[in-house]
Amino acid sequence: MTDHIFSWGHSKRYNDFSSYFRKKFSERVQKVSVDAGFTCPNRDGSKAWSGCSYCNNKTFKPDYCRLEIGISEQVKNGIDFFAKKYQSMKFLAYFQAYSNTYASLDVLKARYEEALAHPKIIGLVIGTRPDCVDEAILDYLGELAEKHYVMVEYGVESVQDETLTRINRGHLFETSRWAIEQTAKRGIHTCAHLILGLPGESREDVLNQAKVISELPVENLKLHQLQVHKGTRMAVEYERSPEDFMLFSADEYVDLVVDYLELLNPEIIIERFVSQAPRDLLIAPLWGLKNFEFVARVEKRLAERETWQGRLWKY
Repeated sequence: MTDHIFSWGHSKRYNDFSSYFRKKFSERVQKVSVDAGFTCPNRDGSKAWSGCSYCNNKTFKPDYCRLEIGISEQVKNGIDFFAKKYQSMKFLAYFQAYSNTYASLDVLKARYEEALAHPKIIGLVIGTRPDCVDEAILDYLGELAEKHYVMVEYGVESVQDETLTRINRGHLFETSRWAIEQTAKRGIHTCAHLILGLPGESREDVLNQAKVISELPVENLKLHQLQVHKGTRMAVEYERSPEDFMLFSADEYVDLVVDYLELLNPEIIIERFVSQAPRDLLIAPLWGLKNFEFVARVEKRLAERETWQGRLWKY
């Protein structure tokens, strides 16, 4: 089996993002994060003030990404940061913090096109909520996608409405389904973020999620183990009722990921298995593993079990 070539074109036991990216682009391509000053309907009072119960945006903003210096300067700083390691590179502007389609179309055009104006930027990756896009925004992004690489990353988080309500998400799963389908329909790349182990969800629920997501035109998938971050409503809930939380050990989560992969459509590209919050913001779980170390454990476990992504997927 070690020399077997799978349907995604190589011998790795899952359809990994780095292999896909190398094949898609003829040169090294790197994302540079941009904070474009967007907010979120779950924070500005449109839907709520407190945000999703798990969310602390400080957990994923790099140091060079600071709103006060403007988009063009952030792009330049990000490119300069990576250019120290690699001289020949192209870049994608990654609109990452908060909901990056949550503004008027004129505002979105100005901010996206400011990033695209840099000669080394070849496209956009836009993180947002599925309830923050409409037909007009998607039509515009579809036009951009005819000339540039454009991916929209949706925070789906769960496929269960009860869970989405519990974590104060502010929308139901049908909204995610609509957004993903309409985005893919316009030739825009899609990515879904999902959290494994949210309060109230069983192992069976998590594995069923893989089946549901496999039915959608999701191109990339980012999995996140449930983490409890300081400064969130979930941190308060965890302190009060830790028994409500299914926080996995690293080995337990490895086995869950392998089970999940077996049920997943083999055409879906896996961009990540885990999140890494800064240690000073993380309450639990405390694994002490780097991303590449966790990936190595998943690959080892796939080999030990002689299994692969999509082995149990129902066509």
